[in-house]
Amino acid sequence: MKKIGVLALQGAFREHINIIKSIGHEAIEIRKAEQLDDIDGIILPGGESTAMGKLLDDFKIKDILIDKINSGLPVWGTCAGMILLANELDGNEDAHLKVMDIKVRRNAYGSQLDSFVAKEVIKEVSDKEIPMVFIRAPYIVDVGEDVDLIHKVDGNIVAARQGNILVTSFHPELTDDTTFHEYFINMTNNRI
Repeated sequence: MKKIGVLALQGAFREHINIIKSIGHEAIEIRKAEQLDDIDGIILPGGESTAMGKLLDDFKIKDILIDKINSGLPVWGTCAGMILLANELDGNEDAHLKVMDIKVRRNAYGSQLDSFVAKEVIKEVSDKEIPMVFIRAPYIVDVGEDVDLIHKVDGNIVAARQGNILVTSFHPELTDDTTFHEYFINMTNNRI
């Protein structure tokens, strides 16, 4: 059984917690830096990236989380979590954690009204179709050479991996499909 942390300062953390538990692993709501010491991986959920970035500073989690990720802690960012992990944001905004060699465009798919669901096979993850829920979703506009592209939708990069770092533009936690969570758990088995 793995112990998976979910950053629980803001956003859709409860849904990730429920899925982690449903597939037989322990899920920990992360609100303090010391909670990062005893986990096998961490999920940065969807939500409001600017608010989460500020709270990471306020709760003195940011620098410790960066060190843990750079030391090999598996991390998965969904939607706002992808924005938090990016080295660079499209536009004049400052990036947050700067641990993944990607450039991300915030709200790239438009407003809440432009939300949509796609169902496609993501070969790196599974041979079956996986539902992808996009809500005010970002996408990746540029990647470094060490980044593996996992999936594109309409020509836009919506899932990528760089070593121990996984990002998705979409919200697997808002579906009944546990495939992506299982993929992330498997990443913790092969921790670098």
